[in-house]
Amino acid sequence: MTPGARTQAAIELLDEIVAAAVSGGAAADTLIARYFATRRYAGSKDRRAVRELVYAAIRQAGPAPVSGRAAMVALADRDPAVAETFDGAGHGPAAISADEPRAEGGIAPAWLVEALTASGLEARQQAALIDRAPLDVRVNSLASTREAVLEQWPEAQPTATAPLGLRLASGTAVEQSDLYRAGLIEVQDEGSQLVGAALAARPGEWLVDLCAGAGGKTLQIAAAMANQGTLLACDIDRARLQRLPPRAERAGATIIESRLLNPGHEVEMLADWAGKADGVLIDAPCSGTGTWRRNPEARWRLTPERLTRLQAMQNHVLEMGAGLVKPGGRLVYIVCSLLDAEGTDQVGAFLTRHSGWTVEPVRPAIGTAHGLGHRLDPATHGTDGFFVACLRAPC
Repeated sequence: MTPGARTQAAIELLDEIVAAAVSGGAAADTLIARYFATRRYAGSKDRRAVRELVYAAIRQAGPAPVSGRAAMVALADRDPAVAETFDGAGHGPAAISADEPRAEGGIAPAWLVEALTASGLEARQQAALIDRAPLDVRVNSLASTREAVLEQWPEAQPTATAPLGLRLASGTAVEQSDLYRAGLIEVQDEGSQLVGAALAARPGEWLVDLCAGAGGKTLQIAAAMANQGTLLACDIDRARLQRLPPRAERAGATIIESRLLNPGHEVEMLADWAGKADGVLIDAPCSGTGTWRRNPEARWRLTPERLTRLQAMQNHVLEMGAGLVKPGGRLVYIVCSLLDAEGTDQVGAFLTRHSGWTVEPVRPAIGTAHGLGHRLDPATHGTDGFFVACLRAPC
């Protein structure tokens, strides 16, 4: 592909990504994979170059642009090399006119920037939310140690805080490595490892991962339990939960029971666990503002109305989780969001509804104390953004 053809391909992809973001369609990564699946003529260098163009254009556009071309024209205004490809030659895009639409720059739509600022995030912290993310993995303590993995993978660097974390060069083909295939490592951001450890899982306990998804934190908990005890992993998303059993088998995690829940019937489907769990982890559905480095187009998906719906879901899962905790047991609430409306405010509302419950310090201490919990953010801690709080049930 010529440079102009690559720019035109990026424009076509951005048109699809913008439309999907506004309508709630597929994620950018999925759309890019589909695009190239039907264009076999594009080599690996072409695919990489187009992908780089697409994500550079997404990151520099705060609100959703009116079109893919508007996003790329705004990028061309900043990058002379991109601007040169707008020459109308061959399969390249037409020349840029001075008065045609440009994507608006910024961190996010104005209402969302206001919400981040009100949640205590300074300008530098907001800017870091759309940087490129590092690639972290967690060493599976059921199968190896960090020191042993480092001997086999000397180019990896130990993460700053997570005791089992390693940081790799971006683009490392982790899932093609022998270490991954042998179950010695799992891809997991350092921040995710730190907040997952807040459950303080111990061997022999009865624990629940209530919003397990594909099971990244479930596997972390099983390893912390040394495969001793009972660990229930639940979700309402069949496709995501189905990814857990093969991952657990590869990791050697034998104590995990998966349970698909039907929306609206979760409480009755968990009746056998009511009041029995030593601890419950709630990695609640949220806006994902802390993961924009990995999914920058998510800024365009979020609306005030969707945020309100997410808060209702967070209330729901908190109530569900509280009903599973035994007297004196613990509940850990996590969101990969930096909005107070989804973090400390939710915990405060829960405590108002449930007398006798208390907040405890996160142990081991992580991130920065914020409201009723702790917070991690990319600028300060070099991780994805998270809020985590530890709650204790009355005895």
